[in-house]
Formats: sequence, structure tokens, C-alpha cells
Amino acid sequence: QVQLVESGGGSVLAGGSLRLSCAASGYTDSTYCMGWFRQAPGKEREWVGNIDKDSVTNYADSVRGRFAISRDDAKSTLYLQMNSLKPEDTAIYYCAVDSRTYCPRTYWSQLRITKWGQGTQVTVSS
Repeated sequence: QVQLVESGGGSVLAGGSLRLSCAASGYTDSTYCMGWFRQAPGKEREWVGNIDKDSVTNYADSVRGRFAISRDDAKSTLYLQMNSLKPEDTAIYYCAVDSRTYCPRTYWSQLRITKWGQGTQVTVSS
């Protein structure tokens, strides 16, 4: 049974940083595209960014240049480093695994996701 468990969320002031982690258990295939989505209160879930098996990354325009995704396959862990946080980054952040190895570069549909984490709350105050 594959499980994704996020951690590292919390509250931070605008301009601050947080690093989220997503630990995968029962999951041995590291070739699939992985990444992060988020859902703000009253809004639809949106993609944040993804990373393929070669650690090539893609980001939504709203976070490009501020967020960075990395992966440590030896630890079966995915990371999201978030810098220069803004109040509009406040959301529940979800780790996700795609059904394919190819990572979309400009838009990542939720329909491709085969596994979700439970989410971790990030709150940015001004």
C-alpha cells in the first residue's frame, strides 16, 4: 500500500521560508513524475510544480523563482523549499504522484494523479 505523508507545514511571516517534505512508503518505483499541488480556502486545487526522475523541474508561474522542488530517491522523499512566502501562498499543500514518467511543463492536470498525500497546512501572515 503506497502512502505519501507530508510534513513541515506551519505558520510563517511574509518573506519567510518553509520546507515541506513528502515521505513515500510502500513505493519503490521512483521513475514517475512527482510534485506538489495546493488548495487555498474557497479555491480549487492548483498545481505548484513537479519533478521527473532526472530531477528536471517545472513550476507554475505564481511560484517560479521562489519555490524549488527536489527529490532524494534513496530516502523516498520529495521536498518543496518555499522562499519569499506571500500571504497568497496560504493553502493546504499536497504531495502527488503521476501515472506517467513524463512531467508536464506548463500545466499539470489533477486527472493524471494516482496518489495523494493527506496535505499539510501552510499559513503566511503579513
